[in-house]
Amino acid sequence: MGLVKQFFSFSPRRRLLLVLILGLFFGLLGTIAAMAICRLVAESLWFHNLGFLSVLWQRWQAQFLLVMVTFFVSWGFLWLNGALALQLRLGDAPDIKGIPKPLADAPTPLPPAPLPWWMNQGRDKGSKGGKEDRPWGITLPWLLLITVALGWLLCIVCFHSGAIALELRKTQPISLINNPFLEQLDLATILTISRDWLTHPLSLVLSAGMIILLLVWPGASYGIMSMALSLSLAWLGRNNWTTVLKGLAGVNVNRSDPLFGQDIGFYLFSLPLWELYRFWIVALGLGAIAGVALIYLLGADSLSQGRSPGFNRPQRRHLQALGAVVFAATGLSFWLERYKLVYSPQGVTFGASYTDITVRLPLDNLFSFLAIAVAVLLLWAALRKGGQQRQRLGPVSPWVLWFTLGYVAVAIVGAPTLPALIQNAIVQPNELQREFAYIRRTIDHTREGFDLEKINAQPFQPQNNLTPAILQENEATTRNIRLWDTRPLLETNRQLQQLRSYYSFPKAFIDRYNLKTEPGNPTAESRQVLVAARELDYGAVKPIARSWVNEHLVYTHGYGFTMSPVNTAAESGLPEYFVKDISEGDRGGDLLTSNPQIRDSIPVGHPRIYYGQITSSYVLAPSQVQELDYPSGNDNVYNHYDGSGGVPLNSWWGRLVFGAYFQDWQLLLTPNIKPESRVLFRRNIQQRVQAIAPFLRFDSEPYLVIADPRSPETTTAKDAQEAEPNYLYWIIDAYTISRHYPYSDPGDQPFNYIRNSVKVIVDAYDGSVKFYVVEPTDPLIQTWQRVFPDLFEPIGAMPQRLYEHIRYPVDMMRVQSQQLRKYHMTDPVVFYSQEDQWQIPQEIYGNDPQTVAPYYLITKLPTAPQEEFILLLPFTPINRPNLIAWLAARSDGENYGKLLLYQFPKQELVFGPEQMEARINQDPVISQQISLWNRQGSRSLQGNLLIIPVEQSLLYVEPIYLEAQYNSLPILARVVVMDNQRIAMAETLEAALDELFVAPAIAEPIQAGEIAPDLTPQ
Repeated sequence: MGLVKQFFSFSPRRRLLLVLILGLFFGLLGTIAAMAICRLVAESLWFHNLGFLSVLWQRWQAQFLLVMVTFFVSWGFLWLNGALALQLRLGDAPDIKGIPKPLADAPTPLPPAPLPWWMNQGRDKGSKGGKEDRPWGITLPWLLLITVALGWLLCIVCFHSGAIALELRKTQPISLINNPFLEQLDLATILTISRDWLTHPLSLVLSAGMIILLLVWPGASYGIMSMALSLSLAWLGRNNWTTVLKGLAGVNVNRSDPLFGQDIGFYLFSLPLWELYRFWIVALGLGAIAGVALIYLLGADSLSQGRSPGFNRPQRRHLQALGAVVFAATGLSFWLERYKLVYSPQGVTFGASYTDITVRLPLDNLFSFLAIAVAVLLLWAALRKGGQQRQRLGPVSPWVLWFTLGYVAVAIVGAPTLPALIQNAIVQPNELQREFAYIRRTIDHTREGFDLEKINAQPFQPQNNLTPAILQENEATTRNIRLWDTRPLLETNRQLQQLRSYYSFPKAFIDRYNLKTEPGNPTAESRQVLVAARELDYGAVKPIARSWVNEHLVYTHGYGFTMSPVNTAAESGLPEYFVKDISEGDRGGDLLTSNPQIRDSIPVGHPRIYYGQITSSYVLAPSQVQELDYPSGNDNVYNHYDGSGGVPLNSWWGRLVFGAYFQDWQLLLTPNIKPESRVLFRRNIQQRVQAIAPFLRFDSEPYLVIADPRSPETTTAKDAQEAEPNYLYWIIDAYTISRHYPYSDPGDQPFNYIRNSVKVIVDAYDGSVKFYVVEPTDPLIQTWQRVFPDLFEPIGAMPQRLYEHIRYPVDMMRVQSQQLRKYHMTDPVVFYSQEDQWQIPQEIYGNDPQTVAPYYLITKLPTAPQEEFILLLPFTPINRPNLIAWLAARSDGENYGKLLLYQFPKQELVFGPEQMEARINQDPVISQQISLWNRQGSRSLQGNLLIIPVEQSLLYVEPIYLEAQYNSLPILARVVVMDNQRIAMAETLEAALDELFVAPAIAEPIQAGEIAPDLTPQ
C-alpha cells in the first residue's frame, strides 16, 4: 500500500513516465523470455523428429542442474561471508536489512597488540609520552597499498573466472600441451593478467575504476562482484557439462599408469572433474577473503581517519576460517599437480621425466602437506577460544603469519629453482641413462593414445621385376589406378554437369562400388570411382530472383550426382561418366547411365538432396508453392516434398514458435503453408550431427553413398511397387578425442588420444541420423554410451549395403602418420638420438610442391589373397628423398581398421616421390612435351604421384592434365608410368604400361652398400 500511495503522490507526468519505463522493462523481459521459450520448444521438436529427444533433455537437465547448484552454492557462500563481514566490521551500522548492529560497537576499547616493525613508519617518534601516546594502527600509505592490492586481486578473480567461462581467454594449442586442463588461477596467472592490464590503458582504467568503487562502497561493490563471480562460475559449469558427465560415468580402462598406479580412466574422466572443482574452490576462496578483508579494513571510516585499527577477534576468526579454505584449496592444487606431471613437457620426452619424479613430485607432496598444515593451523586459530580483548593489525598471530609467509616464499622460489638445478647438474651430463625408462613410457603411451600399437610392421623387399605377365595377373589393380584427381574432376563437372548456375559440386568423393560394366558380362567387379553430389547453392541464384518465397519454398533441394571411373578418359581427354546429366522426356528425372548394366548396379531412383554440405537455409515443404525439382531443357520440372524429414508446421503456435526461432515473422504471415507442411532446418549435415553429439569430433570430409539399404529378404512386394525411394546417404566419421591420456605426446595436435569410434549415417532426403559404434572397446565411447544409451547403435545394426562403403578416414590417417614419423622408433636409444626419424614426402601438384596426402587404392597387398580398398601413405627419411616405408589402412569387411606398415631396406635405394618427380622433369621427351604445352594460352598440370604396390614391386603413376589459361576445362593429356629403372609416357594408362616394358632403363639399379643419389631438383 505504501508503494501505491507513493505512486499516486507523483505528478501525472511522472506517473506516466514511470509507467512507460516499467512497461518497457517488463516488455523487454517478457520478449526475451518468450524468445527463449520458443527456442527451447523448437529445439525439442527438432530432436523429437530425429528420435533423440531424450538425449536433448538429458543434456539440458545436466546443464540446468550445474547452473543452479553452482550459482546458489557460490552466491550463498559469498553472500554469507559478506553479510558476516558487514555485521562484524567496525564503525557505522550495516547497510543490509535484517542484520543486527555490529558487535564491534562495544564501549570497552580493546588493548592493542604489539606493532610489527613494518608499521613503525607512521609513529610519532618525538612524542614524550612513550609508546602509549603514539598513534596506533595501520597508517594511510600501508592501508592504501593493502586495500588496492586486495581490490586488484578481487578484480582479477572475477575477470579470470568470467573470461574462462565466456571463453575469452582461449588457450592456444601450445598451452594445451603444457596444461591440458582449465587455466587455473595461480600466481603465474595473476602476474600475467596484471601485466596485461598494466600495458593496456583501457584495462587499466576499468580496473582502477572498479578499485575506486570498492574503496568507496566496499559492501555494495563486493555484493555486485560476488553476483558476477557466481554467474561466471555457474556459466563455467554449464559449459563443462561434458566434463561432469564423463567424470561421473567414466569407465575403467583396466590399464594403470606407471607412475601412480592409477587406472587410465582416472586421467581421462576423474582428473578433469577434479580440476573443475579446484577452479571453483580457488575462485570462491580468493574472492571471499579479498572482499571480506577489504570490508574489515575500510570499516570505521578508515580512509577518512587516515589509519585502520586492525582486526578484532571475531574478524580474525572469520579471516582465519577463509584462509583455511584458501590453503586447503592450495593443498588440493599441489596434490592434483602431482598427477599432472604425466603431461609435463619439461624433459627430453613428453610426460614425467627423471627431474619431475625425483624433484617436482616430492616438492608437490611437501607443498601439499604444508598447505594442509597451514589450513589446519588457521582453522585451529579460528576455532580456539581466547584473544577476545586483543586488537591485532593482522588477521593471525605473528608466528602463524611467519610460518605462512615462509611457506609461500619456499613454494615460489623452490618450485622452479631446485628442478632446474637438478636438471642441469645431474640429468643433462647423463641424460640417456637417466631418462631411458621415461622415454620408453612416452613411446608406449603415445602409440596407445594414437592407436599405433595395432600397426602390423613387416619388411618389404622390392624385387623390381615388373613384367607384363605380373600386371596381367593383377589386372584388378591396374584397372583401378586413379588418374583423375578430385580437383580437375570438379572443374570439369562445374563446366559440363552443373546444368544451372544455382547448382554446385562442392566436393568429390573416392569410393568403390561393385559394378557390372561390360554388356553381356553378369559378373560385378569392384571399381574405384569418383562421386560428386549436385547440390543447390542458393547463394548462386541471380540477385533479381532472390526472394523469401524462392529461398524457403522454391529452391529447396539439389538433384543428382555424377559417378566417374578413376582410371579412364574419353577420346577428348575429358572424364568418362558412369552416371551423369538429368534425362528428359518419359524418363524425366532419371540420371543417365553409360549402359544398362550400370543402371542395374547403381540404385539411382529420384536423387533429391535436401540435406548436404552447403545447404544452410531452412525450407518449408510441401507448401502451396511448387518446389523446383530439376531442369528439363529450357524449362523446369516441379515437385512437392513427401518425406518424413523436418518438423510438422500444422498449427498457429508452431508457426509462432518457428517465426521467433528463425526471427522471421513472414512465417506467420505467409499464406503458402499447408496443413501437411514441414519446416526443414539445420540441413547442413555437419552442423546437424554436431548439434546432436557436440562431444564428438567429426571428420572434415563426409562422403556420399548411393545404396539401397533394404535387404532383398525384407523388401516386400508392396515396397517394390511403390515409387522408388531415395538412395542417397551421407557417411560421416566421428572421433572420440581427449587431451588427458597420460604420457601420450600430442605433437602438433590439441589432443593426445583419438579413436574413430563412430560412423554416422545421414539420409540426404529426410535428414534422419544414425550413430553406429564401430570401435566398442574405446573407453570414451563406452562412457558416452552410459550417458546416452538411446543415441548409439552397434555397427552390426548398420544395413549391409551401407556397411560395404565404410572406409578408413583420411583425417585419422593424417593424425596417425604425423605421430608415426617419430613413434615408429620403439627403441629408447634410437628414439633419443632421433637417428631414424621420418617425414611425409613432397610432390609436385600443378606446378607447386605440396605434401603428399593419403590416397585410396584398390590393390592386393603383398600378404593379402585378393584386391581390397586401402588408404596408403608413403614415408621418406628426414632430409632424404628415398622411400623408407608406406602405411596401408584396410577398409573392407572384417579387415576394416587394420594397419600395415611395410618398411623398405635401408641399404637399398627405393625411389621416393620427390626423386620420381625429378626423373619426370629431367626426362628429355617428357620435359620437352611439357614445355611445348606451357606456351601462351595453355598450361600443363602434374597430378598426384601414386605409388602402387604390385606384388613385390612398386609402380609409379602420375597423370598430366592440360588446361586453357582461361575458362579452365582440364583434360587428361598424358599418363607417366615408372618403375625403379624405366619411365614411359603415353596418352592412356594401358599404352604407357605397354611402352614401359620396351623403354630402356635410365639407370642401373643401386646395389646394397652404394650411396643413393638425390635426384631432387635443386
